[in-house]
Amino acid sequence: MGGKKGVRQASFKAKVALAALKGERTLAQLAQQFDVHPTQISAWKQQLLDRVTELFEDRRKRKRSDALADEQQLFEQIGRLKMENEWLKKKAAQFD
Repeated sequence: MGGKKGVRQASFKAKVALAALKGERTLAQLAQQFDVHPTQISAWKQQLLDRVTELFEDRRKRKRSDALADEQQLFEQIGRLKMENEWLKKKAAQFD
């Protein structure tokens, strides 16, 4: 467990977190096996537990909410452009 610092692959993190979740070995044993600090293993395990429900969410609802957010952004942009256009028309009318 030397002071290695680096970016770990998501698959590696998942493997370690699942091993910790199984509870067949202690954090110290897993830390030695995977050469990762026990605190990091606990953090990955917690992330797994916090986000596991996302796996089973209805993807159709998620797509709809993403589409609604995109639509809202487009409407905001249209509104800003309309305001800019009106402002430019007023300014241009001053020079005629």
